[in-house]
Amino acid sequence: MKTYRSLFISDVHLGTRACQADLLIDFFREHDAETIYLVGDIVDFWRIRRGAVWPQSHNDVLQKILRKVRKGARVIFIPGNHDDGLRQYCGQRFGGIEIELQTVHETPDGKRYIVMHGDEFDVVVRYAKWLAFLGDRGYQLALWTNAPINFVRRLFGLNYWSLSSYLKLRVKSAVNFIGEFERKLSAEAKRRDADGVICGHIHHAASRRFGEIHYLNSGDWVESCTAIGETQDGEFEIIRWLDIVKAREAAQNASGKPKLEAA
Repeated sequence: MKTYRSLFISDVHLGTRACQADLLIDFFREHDAETIYLVGDIVDFWRIRRGAVWPQSHNDVLQKILRKVRKGARVIFIPGNHDDGLRQYCGQRFGGIEIELQTVHETPDGKRYIVMHGDEFDVVVRYAKWLAFLGDRGYQLALWTNAPINFVRRLFGLNYWSLSSYLKLRVKSAVNFIGEFERKLSAEAKRRDADGVICGHIHHAASRRFGEIHYLNSGDWVESCTAIGETQDGEFEIIRWLDIVKAREAAQNASGKPKLEAA
C-alpha cells in the first residue's frame, strides 16, 4: 500500500459502460491518502437519465470510498457538470464526505492550489448545454467504436488503440480547446493569487507550467485511468494506473508466472 499526502481523482463516470470501475478498485487497494479529492463527474447523471448502467463494480467503488472515510481519510467531493445536481448540497456532508463547489489545497510549504472541476471555464458547457450533450453523445460513440476496432487489431496481433484519444490529441480543434482550457484555468489561478490549479473535466491528464502557475489535470477513469498524487514532501505526480497494470501484466507474461489475484 502506497500512501500519499493527497490524491486527486476525477471523471470516473460511474453509471456508464465506459467507466473502468474494476481498475479504480484495484487502484484504491494499493493506494491510500490522508486527503482524497474527488474532482467531479464521479457519477454520470447525464447517462443515467438515458438509462442506467450500474454493475456491482460501480457500487464497489462507492463502498471503497466510504471505507476510506471510515478509516480516517478526509474525502472532499467537488461536483462536475455530469453530477451538477449535487452542487445544491455544497457546504454539507454525506457519509463523512465533504461536498464543496471549489476548494483550496495547501502544500506542506504553503503553496496554494485551487481545486475545481473546470467546467466553469468551458464555454460550451456554460452557455450551450444542448451542444455539450451532443458532444457527450459523440464522445460516447467514439468510445463505443474502440471495442470493435481493437477486436480486429487483436486478431492481427496489434496493441490497444483508442479512436477517442486519437481524435482528442490529433484533431486541431480539440487540441486548441485543450490548450485554451489550460490557459484559462491557469489565468484564474493567477487572478486569485494562487500558485496553481488542479482540475479535471477534459479527460486529459497533465502537469504543466504557465509562467509561475502550476496547472494539473487528474485525467479520467474512462480511458487513461489516471490520478494526481501528492507526496508527503508536497511534490505532485501523475499516476498512470492503466500503464502500470499493463507493464505488470507484460512482466508476468514474460516471466511465465501466473497472474496474482488482487486481495
